[in-house]
Amino acid sequence: MADLAAAPPRASHGWSIGWGDAGPFLALAALVLIGFLINPDFLSANNIANVVTRSAFIAIIAIGATFVIASGGLDLSVGSMAAFITGVTILFMNWAAPSVGTAAIPLGMAVALVTGLACGLLNGTIVTLGRIEPFIATLGTMGIFRALITYMTDGGTVAIDRSLREAYRPVYFGDVLGVPIPILVSLAVALIAAYVLYRTRYGRRCVAVGANEDVARYSGISVARVRTLAFVIQGACVAIAAICYVPRLGAATPTTGVLWELQVITAVVIGGTALRGGRGRVWGTVAGAVILEFIANLMVLSDFVSEYLVAAVQGVIIIIAMLIQRMSKR
Repeated sequence: MADLAAAPPRASHGWSIGWGDAGPFLALAALVLIGFLINPDFLSANNIANVVTRSAFIAIIAIGATFVIASGGLDLSVGSMAAFITGVTILFMNWAAPSVGTAAIPLGMAVALVTGLACGLLNGTIVTLGRIEPFIATLGTMGIFRALITYMTDGGTVAIDRSLREAYRPVYFGDVLGVPIPILVSLAVALIAAYVLYRTRYGRRCVAVGANEDVARYSGISVARVRTLAFVIQGACVAIAAICYVPRLGAATPTTGVLWELQVITAVVIGGTALRGGRGRVWGTVAGAVILEFIANLMVLSDFVSEYLVAAVQGVIIIIAMLIQRMSKR
């Protein structure tokens, strides 16, 4: 009985993509065509590789956000959390490097994952046990994480130890058979997330809780457990993104991750996940993240709109996406 009630109102598409889910991919194809018409360099191999690699961070975090939003939650702290995890990771590696050398890198990655899981658990616990709206709870932790990274860096920058830079560099700049490592990591995260959301009992329950919390509870589903785990998944995804991000700049600052929450939520909404909960689209989220980075890249290559208005364009996109969702619901 619980499993039947836990199923989403509509059957999950699983690994396939139906016409109803094709919107983000059609938009991506149209954007690629427009980009080529505006500037042929847009489709150069180097440019495409750079753009998709840069989108990997947002894509990984947005995949975690897909679980949170599909379950009826919202996490505004992801940008600050990424900055905090990055700072903790670098400080730990710098502390361990004199003793263990380059072994500090995998140890630092483990610390990043543990920190991300803890941050996600904190958010989930505040929301579920504290019975505080996710918007308010994560708004509070957003300020906490941002203040912590500012305190840790003394308002400046904390850079990775020089002895670790070359060894850590391939995590972002390296490739396997010509495919950049961040892209491979984001695809691996997406595959695992798609399996969990579409093929497991937890995925069905996650969507069911977002669709109707009361019905899910009456069906025997632990709403608090499902939502808390969604926030923990979000924290893990932020940690993975931070691990890939560290070698890109080799430092953490109080401004790391600023406005990432806007990009993450926009990517999720563009991808077809319902902001009100009850529907999640992992592959659509990935496409949404790539779309955002393509738009930013196109603004740089063209003279139509200043690149300093990227955040404004992203804000317009999320408003339009929400209007489309509302009209389609009607």
